[in-house]
Amino acid sequence: MSGHGHDHAPKASHGVFAIGIGLNVVYVVLEAIFGLFSGSLALLADAGHNLSDVLGLAIAWGAIWLAARPPSATRTYGFKRTPILASLANAVILLVAVGIIAWEAVHRLMQPAPVATWTIVWVALVGVFVNGITAWMFMAGSKDDLNIRGAFLHMAADTGVTIGVIVAALLIRWTGWLWLDPAVSLAIAASEPGVFSAIP
Repeated sequence: MSGHGHDHAPKASHGVFAIGIGLNVVYVVLEAIFGLFSGSLALLADAGHNLSDVLGLAIAWGAIWLAARPPSATRTYGFKRTPILASLANAVILLVAVGIIAWEAVHRLMQPAPVATWTIVWVALVGVFVNGITAWMFMAGSKDDLNIRGAFLHMAADTGVTIGVIVAALLIRWTGWLWLDPAVSLAIAASEPGVFSAIP
């Protein structure tokens, strides 16, 4: 991995982070609204999962900006350690999200409730598009920067998670198995630790 790649990756990534964060903020708001409307805990859990990733993207973006700053009189080593600290902070955010999602899912498993399956499907399809496009934007720089790699892994994993929400909604529609909605919420919580692979 050359220094040349490190010099140019942060500059090229600023626009990608701005677009990625913007798209995902809009989607998180819509997903949360429709999650409440449809009664789907899986959709709400996915919104929480995506919100944690939005925060993670913001942290990673800030870390790249700080890491590119030159050393100062008080920080002779510069800010090169910032990306590693950002990755750790991101992991803490995700850990909190896991606890909230799992707690709500366990309660819903004990008392399953009907959900608006077609609403879930259409909203989740939008999520597949948003997450897929964002992952694609981060793919180019994922080999040169720790935080860009983490962002790419988050978005790629989110695409798979959202596809799982769609499959569950269709199964509920066809079988009436209401327990699948909270079960998928637990699966979303269980998928969160995968992002720790982005931490060195």
